[in-house]
Amino acid sequence: MTPPLTAPAWHVLTGEYPPQPGGVSDYTQQVAIALARAGQEVHVWAPGDADVREEDGVTVHRVPALFTPAGLKMLARGLDGCRGPRRLLLQYVPHAFGMKAMNVPFCAWFAARRRDERWVFFHEVVYPWSARAPLKHQVLAGATRVMLRLVAGAADRAFVSIPAWAEHLPASVRRRAEWRPVPSTLPPDVTVDAVETVRMALGPGPWLGHFGTYGALTAGPLEAVLVPLLRADAERKALLLGRGSRAFGRALAVRYPELAGRLEKRDSLEPEAVAAYLAACDVLVQPYPDGVSARRTTVMAGLALGRPIVTNAGHLTEPLWRELGAVALVEGTAPEPLVEATERLLSDAGARTSLGERAAQVYRERFALERTVEALLREKAP
Repeated sequence: MTPPLTAPAWHVLTGEYPPQPGGVSDYTQQVAIALARAGQEVHVWAPGDADVREEDGVTVHRVPALFTPAGLKMLARGLDGCRGPRRLLLQYVPHAFGMKAMNVPFCAWFAARRRDERWVFFHEVVYPWSARAPLKHQVLAGATRVMLRLVAGAADRAFVSIPAWAEHLPASVRRRAEWRPVPSTLPPDVTVDAVETVRMALGPGPWLGHFGTYGALTAGPLEAVLVPLLRADAERKALLLGRGSRAFGRALAVRYPELAGRLEKRDSLEPEAVAAYLAACDVLVQPYPDGVSARRTTVMAGLALGRPIVTNAGHLTEPLWRELGAVALVEGTAPEPLVEATERLLSDAGARTSLGERAAQVYRERFALERTVEALLREKAP
């Protein structure tokens, strides 16, 4: 006789999954495939046109309007039709659930799903509250706090992408919340031939790289660092990678026409190509408005590839960034310290090599996907 199946099957609930773009989409796919390769039964439930298919050992269920009342009925029927026991792993991002990030009904549904084990990974937690904010923002802040209490209070196990998120959890959950950094969503290894091909195509440098989405809060600090660095040496060039890089690069060329010929943009590349371009950079410049943190997959990509990185600390920066020496770290987003730190690395090849080697080592030990899978496969928190 076949022994009974007693290990829980994983059912990952997410607001986005490839081919839908996004950091949570890429992360969820990585984790699901890694769990499947570790011998686990894995299902993913995501919004989309009604469909069920096998992808890399993972059963992917697409449900129209997944987090609406109608979608939740289909989700409940689908879950109940799968064998038990079941472990739900919710990728928690309030704005991914629809209803303008105020989907209290979905969170109540999750909290009531007592027949299944419920785990939650908090990528985001609440909308910031301010007494001076417009009323609609105060309502949003309040709704996200109600949602958080519903979901966190029901969680049998809770993970946070950065320790700061745990401060928003109910005290009983905060004490047992586990910090689990988000790994790079790019391949962590690139062949020497692939990097050499990119370098030959790009031409001589030195090359300053940036990987991101060029949002309003990041674009300004990045421009304030890149422009003086490029002006200081006519041989330097900038390689802009990630969605939004073309628009950012074009706008920069309009404001600084003398730099137009030294800005290379690569938008919407496949992950393998992005990794090869990143690996070809001499120094990566990665400013963040709230500081570097372990939820920033753009900095994780550079660490995994062993690139020397200049970045900044802020209110969301974990202490380990100051302790481990994996990046050239400055305080705050003021451009001058970031420029100075980059100049020091550009002038010292040995320092660049040492910092890159340290980055790769720290990534393997602390942040790699394997560490995430190890944590998930532990039946209890350490």
